[in-house]
Amino acid sequence: MKNQIKDYILITIGSVIVCCGFVFFINPYKFVPGGVTGMGIVLHTLMPEYQVGTFLYFISVPLLVLSYFLLGKGIGIKTLYATLITPSIMNFISSLVYPSEVALERLLPSEICGGNLDLSSDLILAAVVGPLLIGLGEGFIVKGKATSGGTDIIAMILHKYLRVRFSDALLATDAVVVLSGLLVIGFGIGTESSPHAWMLSLYSLICIFIMARTLAFVASGSKNNKLLFIVADKHHDDLREFVLHRLDRTGTVFDCTGLYSRGDRITLMMVIHMREVDAVITAIKSIDPSVFVIVTDAYDAYGTRWKAFPDKRSIELS
Repeated sequence: MKNQIKDYILITIGSVIVCCGFVFFINPYKFVPGGVTGMGIVLHTLMPEYQVGTFLYFISVPLLVLSYFLLGKGIGIKTLYATLITPSIMNFISSLVYPSEVALERLLPSEICGGNLDLSSDLILAAVVGPLLIGLGEGFIVKGKATSGGTDIIAMILHKYLRVRFSDALLATDAVVVLSGLLVIGFGIGTESSPHAWMLSLYSLICIFIMARTLAFVASGSKNNKLLFIVADKHHDDLREFVLHRLDRTGTVFDCTGLYSRGDRITLMMVIHMREVDAVITAIKSIDPSVFVIVTDAYDAYGTRWKAFPDKRSIELS
């Protein structure tokens, strides 16, 4: 129960931070950073009498229903909670920071908090600070064991029924959202547009990149663990001595055969900390310069001396 309460607190705080990022730094400047909220900004431009948060309800709830029927996956309670509270929080914050109904409909940056947060002359600052807040908030939501859903659901449907690779489907979905922003906001299709409004799409691309990187950092960390594959001679007692006693680590050994030499070899797989990489490679080179080493990121490491496995009940309840 304590962990569940902690998760809901993280989701709530994350949703508030996400909404602040959009309300103060994204929505007023008509950036369209993909996703459901990006489409909400486009629709608000066409129908300003409805707030961005209201459009999130119109889009997110049907997508969750589609997910249930087409993907055959149950909707997590925490994901449903995050989906339902975020639009309400966004509308509530918007109504607080704009002094009039006209300013709220038009999302005038000069009216936010009495004009004290108007970044119309510093759009690059808005395009950096806003996505940082949104990525931070979404990272908290992920740590609370919830997901944002949204366009991810469309990508999963395309992947399942059209055999489109998920990453390509997600990229295509967000590209459609950004393109719709370019047409509606940039070129003024269906609404009025300023001469250089098309440049907002370039800022939107900056937003997408920063949001993705910030979310990855908050949710997964900076990937300080590294995975090493060391290919060496079949019998290499010096290497074993170094790993077990000097480095105080362990690993897993696989028998293998060289493709060219056809000689018997071993592949040692082990996880170390990023700070240890240079020292380990230098030591391995002194032991045997002929070894072959591959270093890559370890997304996570569970087990003895690393992270504890997540509690089974916490997974089931998420």
